[in-house]
Amino acid sequence: MRMRSLRLATALVVIGCLLVPTGCASLPDSSAPQALGTLDRQPTSADPAPPITGREPDRLLQDFFQATADPTNRHQAARQYLSPAANVRWDDSAGTTIVDTPNTLRESRTDATATYVVRARKIGELEADGSYRATEGTFETKIEMIKVDGEWRVDELPGGVVVEQSAFGKAYKRFSLFFPNAAGNAMVPDLRWVSERKDTLTQRLLGLLSEGPQPALGPAVRNPMSDPVALRGPVTKANGEPAGVGIGAGGVQIDFAGAANLDPRAKELLAAQVVLTLSGAEIIGPYMLNAEGKPLDERKAVTGWNRSDVEQFSPEVLARNKIGLHAIRDGALVKVAESGIVPAPGFFGSTRTLQSVALTPDGNLVAAVADSGRPEPEPARTLIIGTYDGTGFPVATGGSISRPSWTADGSSVWAVVDGDKVIRAVNDRATGNVSREDVDISGLFTSQVAGADPPRTPITELRISRTGARAAIIAGGRIYVAVVVRQADGKYALTAPLPIAPGLSTSVVSVDWLSGDTLVIAREGNVVPVRTVQVDGSGLSELTSRNLTPPVRLVSASPEHQYVADSRAVLELASNAEDGERYWREVPGLGGNAVPVLPG
Repeated sequence: MRMRSLRLATALVVIGCLLVPTGCASLPDSSAPQALGTLDRQPTSADPAPPITGREPDRLLQDFFQATADPTNRHQAARQYLSPAANVRWDDSAGTTIVDTPNTLRESRTDATATYVVRARKIGELEADGSYRATEGTFETKIEMIKVDGEWRVDELPGGVVVEQSAFGKAYKRFSLFFPNAAGNAMVPDLRWVSERKDTLTQRLLGLLSEGPQPALGPAVRNPMSDPVALRGPVTKANGEPAGVGIGAGGVQIDFAGAANLDPRAKELLAAQVVLTLSGAEIIGPYMLNAEGKPLDERKAVTGWNRSDVEQFSPEVLARNKIGLHAIRDGALVKVAESGIVPAPGFFGSTRTLQSVALTPDGNLVAAVADSGRPEPEPARTLIIGTYDGTGFPVATGGSISRPSWTADGSSVWAVVDGDKVIRAVNDRATGNVSREDVDISGLFTSQVAGADPPRTPITELRISRTGARAAIIAGGRIYVAVVVRQADGKYALTAPLPIAPGLSTSVVSVDWLSGDTLVIAREGNVVPVRTVQVDGSGLSELTSRNLTPPVRLVSASPEHQYVADSRAVLELASNAEDGERYWREVPGLGGNAVPVLPG
């Protein structure tokens, strides 16, 4: 019942929390600190095109839903389509709904008035902080129109903004803000949708960073760019020029108040947060980060910071596969090597009872769900933890146990027992002790996004993100992203479940993390069974079905390689060398009953 190098114990791993950071540049010492959240937002465009003269009311209404995508000056472009009275009454701050192409159905019309019923399928909702939520259902409202000086104008409309999907995609762009995870060893992406000119984007992103993460994500991360850290003076190019910041080369210079006294680790986290956010937005460095007019780090005084200096905090770096592809074949763990299929050493390569397997990113530890071999009514499944080349011992049993999922540091493995109980098996590498604890999942079923159905059991899959801040779960056949929160007593909870593909017509059967902000999912059915989707539910995209033979049973992904197990084989997503077209190609030698295994 013991592994060679692990001993059963009751100790829990306590993950330390690092936070606060800092910056570096050369700005006048007399500059007064400016709170980042108060940065003025400049308009995204100037002089929006006026409505087309003589436009029929239904066509003008369609133009209006295109114009609402521009938020500049309280939706100045869209307000041109309103009557003077409606312009006064319209509350454009009451929420933003993204819809597909609206259908305008005329209810009545006279020479001077017209009434239309507008119907459309909901796609998503946008909050004031730029956070997005995927939605489903039907939007319907009634709009009254009148003639003003001989031209049709909208006179009665509901509060809030309705944006046509294609117009939204042209006006807004998705960016990742980055916040350190609780352990301070990785940056967690927080997706925001922003409509901003390139030359004001740097200030906009810094302002959003200072305002902090989305409320649901807040308990899982820290914000180095919060009080007492504040922007000191204007953001400029690296040479101090104030114009064209973020456009082309020239770098960025940022000076922070309140950062000079931060410890070196906190300064590094501040730099990582800023550099990863700005470089991800294609704002080109170097990034001259200063604290009170002096370099945040003297070693960067001349060269400034570059992405390579903080790349180790990127979730994509954490996700890189360093141990290659493994698989379960005939109930045993095997490695897919260049020379062929090689059994793993030790217990996991010799048993024939394995149902699913997870490997730590360094490949040293294994968590596996095995057939217990016990007759009913005894539990049919056993969760086993052990060393890759040694033995394993059981830590949990159940009628069903989901595919295990390791954290990036290998400190714990998560699994779902009997569809309604989440556990962590905690590994203390310093002592070799392993203990088991329950995860509080009450927040999955009591806290929910307004208007969205909460998850329902059974929970059939759970995958912890490489940053440890989020978990992707399949519950009741639907896919959700939850936040991983460490509570005051040191135990963990899953909270704030966000449905991210509510419009799928068939049940989701498997999920894995492709990157820090993107998931790969497999669903039932023959039509586009494999897709990708962002953690906010945006960007639901189809992956090719070429060469797949549904049903797809499992997906396993890293940024470099994506694998599926379908009805006949394990396949890898590849690109044709001649035309770049993507297709699935079989991994030779594994056979029809195998499933792929990547670290995580």
